[in-house]
Amino acid sequence: MPYDIITENGCCGCNMNKNVKMTQGNILEIIIKFAFPIMMSSLLQYNYHLVDNILVGRFIGTDALAAVGNVGSVNSFIIGAALGLTAGFTIPVAHCFGAGDIKRASHFAGNSITVSLMIGCVIVVTAHIISDPLLRLIGTPDEIIGLSSAYVNILYFAVPIQMLSNNFTAIARAVGESKKPLYFFIVSVITNFLLDLLFIAKFGWGVEGAAAATLISHAVPAILCGIYVFKFNKSIDIRLGDLRLDFKTAAYQIKLGVPLSMQFTITSVGSMCLQSAVNSFGPNVIAGITAANRVENLTNIPLSGLGVATQTFVAQNYGAEKYDRILDSVKKILILDIVLSAVMSLILYFAGPYAVSLFMKEPNPEIMRISKRYILAIAQ
Repeated sequence: MPYDIITENGCCGCNMNKNVKMTQGNILEIIIKFAFPIMMSSLLQYNYHLVDNILVGRFIGTDALAAVGNVGSVNSFIIGAALGLTAGFTIPVAHCFGAGDIKRASHFAGNSITVSLMIGCVIVVTAHIISDPLLRLIGTPDEIIGLSSAYVNILYFAVPIQMLSNNFTAIARAVGESKKPLYFFIVSVITNFLLDLLFIAKFGWGVEGAAAATLISHAVPAILCGIYVFKFNKSIDIRLGDLRLDFKTAAYQIKLGVPLSMQFTITSVGSMCLQSAVNSFGPNVIAGITAANRVENLTNIPLSGLGVATQTFVAQNYGAEKYDRILDSVKKILILDIVLSAVMSLILYFAGPYAVSLFMKEPNPEIMRISKRYILAIAQ
């Protein structure tokens, strides 16, 4: 669907001054200011699994930590594919917002919500069918496969909720709002931490408790961000008719979402291959790599946040046909990414080995040795 079809209904052009319009002003300043709340939101989202891992490792044990870490690559393969789609669904929202066409932006936003929910429900069923075969495919040790399966099969019920949450967040960001989702994720992470303590430490529900806490916590930003998008964000006006499934629009949005989804899945396939090799060494090595990987992922958050902010910047300026700003932003962000990568590598190299000890009540020397070797290799 070419852009002249996207904007065929003309400009509604109302109330756009409340959010960030990225089609004018200093490029780096706009992207960095917009990216910072996204980075913080990503950090808070990442805390779901980080807190799970820390509490599981401290209150349940090494095998449980290994079981939770073991599902990471499988989880990324399934959930990453789903969330990649939602990122693509909302690209036309930013295009239309950049062009000043709020009516079409609302149409695309409403359709993306419906498509996200439908695909999320399909993925839940599919995930439960293929999760156990995938766990066996990557060579999950017999000692932890039951724990891994119990954890991930509860977690998959959160996929439609996560897709809606990410979709609402992406809609807000597409029209220039990156701060509100941050506030909602703060509430969500606090909820997750309290539920983890209650379910794991108090009730002794083990890995199932960790998964249940995460599932419930995912619903918090979905509900709060949904209310914000429908009721309080005046830069978009989603009506009941916009939620009615439009197959032509859905096909176009899926076409945009599939490449992003493939990017997640291809990376996850590599992770599953690595996890398969790691699993052959037993629970201690799995636990060590899990702890180190969680620390490593923290240093990737700034780069990811810049990427999401740049995506919104490019989409808005594409809609406004300001292609020179797009080319200029790519050059500047590339340089910033290189500098930031070097800084994150130094932080990981010097601070990473100490951060790993947070995952264990009584640090196992073998696990610590494995984690340190992994971190030092990655940082270089």
